[in-house]
Amino acid sequence: MEERQPRKLAVILHADVVGSTALVRRDESLAHERIRDAFHRFSGTIESYNGHPLELRGDALLAEFSRASDAVEASLAFQAENTEFNSTLEDDIRPTLRIGISLGEVVVADNTITGEGIVLAQRLEQLASGGGVCVQGAVYEAVPGRLPFEYASLGEQELKGFSEPVRAYAVSLKSGEAMPPPEVPAMPGEAQPNRPRQRWIVVGAMALLVLVGGGLARFQPWAPREAPASVERMAFPLPDKPSIAVLPFTNMSGDPEQEYFVDGMTEDLTTDLSKISDLTVISRTSTSGYKGRKIDIRDVGEALNVRYVIEGSVRKAGSQVRISAQLIDATTGSHLWAERYDGSLNDIFSLQDQVLEKIVGSLALRLSENERERMAFRGTRSAAAHDLYLRGVFQESTFTREGSREAMRLYEQALSIDADYALPYARIANILELSARNGWSNDIQADLTEAVELTEKAVALDPQNPNLYWSLGRATARLKTPAALERGIEALQRAIELDPDFADAYAYLTMLYVADGRGEDGLRSVETAMRLNPRYPFWYLDMRGTTRYVLKNYESAIADFEAAVERNPTALFLRWMLAASYAQAGQMEDAEWQVEELLNLGFEGTLELIVETSPIQDPRYLSLYEEGLRKAGIPE
Repeated sequence: MEERQPRKLAVILHADVVGSTALVRRDESLAHERIRDAFHRFSGTIESYNGHPLELRGDALLAEFSRASDAVEASLAFQAENTEFNSTLEDDIRPTLRIGISLGEVVVADNTITGEGIVLAQRLEQLASGGGVCVQGAVYEAVPGRLPFEYASLGEQELKGFSEPVRAYAVSLKSGEAMPPPEVPAMPGEAQPNRPRQRWIVVGAMALLVLVGGGLARFQPWAPREAPASVERMAFPLPDKPSIAVLPFTNMSGDPEQEYFVDGMTEDLTTDLSKISDLTVISRTSTSGYKGRKIDIRDVGEALNVRYVIEGSVRKAGSQVRISAQLIDATTGSHLWAERYDGSLNDIFSLQDQVLEKIVGSLALRLSENERERMAFRGTRSAAAHDLYLRGVFQESTFTREGSREAMRLYEQALSIDADYALPYARIANILELSARNGWSNDIQADLTEAVELTEKAVALDPQNPNLYWSLGRATARLKTPAALERGIEALQRAIELDPDFADAYAYLTMLYVADGRGEDGLRSVETAMRLNPRYPFWYLDMRGTTRYVLKNYESAIADFEAAVERNPTALFLRWMLAASYAQAGQMEDAEWQVEELLNLGFEGTLELIVETSPIQDPRYLSLYEEGLRKAGIPE
């Protein structure tokens, strides 16, 4: 009997940027910077009102609250702050948000949140005016009448995907009233002070870090709880060898623009640790969901199935860098060590080596000579080239055309400094492959051929790096020849040989198995990836959804693609797969709406383009794929 997925009642907030495409056309780099800043500020406001930002991708934000009043207060507080902020700008690149709030049951599974409540919040958000907030009738009824809000009834709304009309209201702050400050909840066992609530002016999560001036001795946002993780509550037994998760480091620079550097530090440390055969390392994509959240080490250990956790922070000021890190045993709650490392940006590799040496020593790991050589080799000796690479990765992660262009420029700059740096070659190949799929390419075959050439060059430069074989497998499969498919499978299998815990390699191997007509093998491979990477990224859902699609399990495929779109609404390839799944399941209205969204997001390709750039070669699967796309109404 299939286990019932856990459900809960939650207040869901969904927000997006009004006219984001128009803003990008005016000044794409400035628009992306302003949009990113707006969402960082909104995330800080949400947290101050006891909410939890869940996803931030492109021009959409999803958050969860326990109380309807907190969600409404956070929304109105931010809209007022954002209006004031925009009024100080001298140009017309002024991101304005619209917000929808719903109350309903959501499904919690695989560390993701899905359900009708999320879709309803999206639909309500589309009813809101620019700078406005629209709430469901149930939210209106749940907000205490004492709060200084006024409501304008929008009547019973017929919303796409909902069989019954939904009562909706536009909500605003009453004229002349002040916004209630957030309530600061008491710690467990602590009485709430009997005093007026303190008013906070929220200008983003980084503002608080500026106030403490980086004083780590006085403020440690990563301080763990005392309670240890329960081994019994873990999904799987702990591995025989030590297992570790590197949580996203905290940006203590007081500058959101340094996020790329801090994220890169976390990625580098995770990658270096994964080179140790006697250590099980949780993927960076699995730990990224903890970024910006208050951490309970017990929960981390149980959710990720690990014994040890690394936490830390990075402060970068000019040419100086400070790394603070600590190693915690999640099963006991005890700190094994905590250190601070200071140096110049040019010494960044040396600082990272010091952190690694401390971890290896604390866990009494014995490294082979080959492992020591692999850890010592970073691909480049140039801190400047590495910094440009990290900036490129940050831009590439948007999965937008503009972000990809900027990433390509940064990778090329890195190579102009060090032409033997393997990683930028592979990243450029990834962008070429994505551009071919999304209809951004002027010559698809030329771009795909170049992608393979670049990844082969990267592998030749750094033959012990599993990430490069992952890129090679991804690029090669798109050439759609039996030889290329075989080469792609070999590359991914080699990546797994070099790193047996390489969940991403298992996940992408799924697509190559599907391409080869081996759907059942593909399903097993992606499920292995999900076990190795418990908090897997959105594209794992894409891989599993595709596998379920070709196996004609359309309802399960829809569930996967819907969850993936919620987590990354700007990834175009998710939209066309969801549209095809809806069409095959007979849900034509939903299929047509997804096609509309695909076109609104800038898709300029055709059905023929999608089929041409798909790695699927098996005639049965390819015919089924094309059939669903055509039913959905993808442009011919």
